[in-house]
Amino acid sequence: MPETDLLTQLHVMASQNILGVYFLLVIAPFVQEDTAVVAAASLSLGGLGNSVALFVAVGLGLTVSVLWKYWLGRAARSRKWAERFTARPGVEKAQTLVANRLGVSMIAARFVPGTRIPLYVAAGFFKAPWWAFAGWGAASVVLYIGVMFALFHAVGAVAGEAAAIWLPVVAIFTLLGYVAIQKLRARK
Repeated sequence: MPETDLLTQLHVMASQNILGVYFLLVIAPFVQEDTAVVAAASLSLGGLGNSVALFVAVGLGLTVSVLWKYWLGRAARSRKWAERFTARPGVEKAQTLVANRLGVSMIAARFVPGTRIPLYVAAGFFKAPWWAFAGWGAASVVLYIGVMFALFHAVGAVAGEAAAIWLPVVAIFTLLGYVAIQKLRARK
């Protein structure tokens, strides 16, 4: 089947269920953040929805996904073992780092694989200021989604219509490769 036929079929399916697409982009970050952003950027590149609405939908889901991880850390802090844990020498240094470098840490963690969830939970555990965390979390989300959308559209402009098919495939296989490498490293 030619690529344009596939794009036409996807376009028809998305346009018939566009609210469902937006809803899925809101909840998808709770399963896998990067895949949700790649999906939104891919849909935008393919013209399968309003780019602003796609950005907002995945951004909302991503932001809520970030914020609930903070509260997981806060909930853990209420346990008795938490006070013993925070009394350890290295933990105080980590707490100071989270408190003093929250913004830089959150922006960096957004782009460094494997650091987001530990940082977000630690920020809650160490009782980082909620509004600062929420603000930096939202800023990192907007920056990340903006970069991904810009990359997809820039490559799409250069590569033409074929990019709408191949760029998402390459991105998904890159993510799968990264996950596989992390799993193999964890076994060692």
